[in-house]
Amino acid sequence: MPVITLLTDFGTHDAYVGIMKGVILQVHPAATIVDITHGIDPQDLVQAAYTVACTYKYFPADSIHIIVVDPGVGSDRRIVAMRKQDQFFLAPDNGVLTPVLDEDGEEQVCLVTNTRYFLKPVSQTFHGRDIFAPVGAQLAKGLAISKLGKSIDGADLVRLNIFKPHMTENGVVTGAVLSIDRFGNLISNIDWNYIKHHFPAATGDSLSFYIGDQFIAGLSASYNSVEPGRPLAITGSRGYFEIAVNRGSARQYFGTRQGDPVKVAVARP
Repeated sequence: MPVITLLTDFGTHDAYVGIMKGVILQVHPAATIVDITHGIDPQDLVQAAYTVACTYKYFPADSIHIIVVDPGVGSDRRIVAMRKQDQFFLAPDNGVLTPVLDEDGEEQVCLVTNTRYFLKPVSQTFHGRDIFAPVGAQLAKGLAISKLGKSIDGADLVRLNIFKPHMTENGVVTGAVLSIDRFGNLISNIDWNYIKHHFPAATGDSLSFYIGDQFIAGLSASYNSVEPGRPLAITGSRGYFEIAVNRGSARQYFGTRQGDPVKVAVARP
């Protein structure tokens, strides 16, 4: 039985998430629903996009990933269903699928316009309840995405202009703080793949990380590799380099905000 995942910026204080689950269960009482997170910062499409890309691969084939981070709800923005990497994605066409679209592999994309599968009447402000939830439940029951609306080319979908790591003239990799988790860890958009592409001989000890006017020498193997209260760099579970503070908050330590630059220098052998 396909799994339905939910990723929103709704938070858990209000009833929105619970209502979506209720609609799903009305349509598909046997549905298995998994919350990825409802803690995406309000309307933060970049954070949502990377979270989708970093989490979907841990789910079984044919899972349905419903993404409702939707600043354009009620406007003429489109809703799309996509099958890629043996997974289904149901999302507003606002760029939130950009990293998944950038991955290799064929994709099948359809507009979601067939009102037969919507809850009625459709609210102008809560498409999560009236469109995403019932359509996602129908997909979990085996509905072909071609039934939802006409097929379109994935190249026609909206894409975010996401800041990507780049190499400066002096050989320093410049990236950015992608997100900050509840522990205050600074998750960058730089990973080993990028470093190894440009510096095949690089090791953890050869890296230096720069946050503002401060730097950290080398990658640590664990959070307690340094004394409590001291900063460190580590490869996080998502595969990206993170800046952390042992038993503390890197956000507070560095005064860093999402989007601030992170730089990595590689010592020459």
